Amino acid sequence: MNVTRYTVNKVIVGGARFLSTAMSPLLMPTYGALLVLWTSILCTLPSGTRMTVLAVVLGITGALPVIVIGLLDHYGIITNKRLINRRERLIPYAFSILCYIGATFYLQHIHAPQWFVMFMAGATLACLVSMVVNLWWKISAHMTGIGGIVALLYQIHVQGLSAFDYFWLLCITMLIAGILGSARMIMRRHGLLQVVAGFINGYFCVTLLMKLFG
Repeated sequence: MNVTRYTVNKVIVGGARFLSTAMSPLLMPTYGALLVLWTSILCTLPSGTRMTVLAVVLGITGALPVIVIGLLDHYGIITNKRLINRRERLIPYAFSILCYIGATFYLQHIHAPQWFVMFMAGATLACLVSMVVNLWWKISAHMTGIGGIVALLYQIHVQGLSAFDYFWLLCITMLIAGILGSARMIMRRHGLLQVVAGFINGYFCVTLLMKLFG
């Protein structure tokens, strides 16, 4: 019985760790761009154009922060690449914000629709809020990211920008958000309030900018 319980716990923790990696905050802007380019009215753009935009967003908001975090770990500035220690998140957060700003200007430069630009700007704002809050309290960056994705999909839906019925996609994404929040608590990275606060932060910031300026 104890062996079975140990095995089940190990599988659950392993699944939580896998989901946390797959839904890394550094990948959320890329997931957002993927959803915009393949499920909104922009899906009619040439595939080469969409792949180029996706690759640039991934490079700026995903690859560059990963490289910097790796360098910080290599030189002993941080003790863990997963940034478990709240006090070690300041520099990675600050650099990620610069990357998000760069991605926002890139989308503006290529004349992307304003609502798409504002999604990235909202993600930037959410990252800034997380950085400030993190000075006193460990808010969930994972939930901030998925909260922004849920807000993006909802705004695409209500603004009539979707290429198909978004109901099931929204339901699936919200289900993933719930599972991700549970995973972060199972791994004991965050408490319930930190998870909820992170989701609200991402959802509110993206919704605010997409509704006001999108």
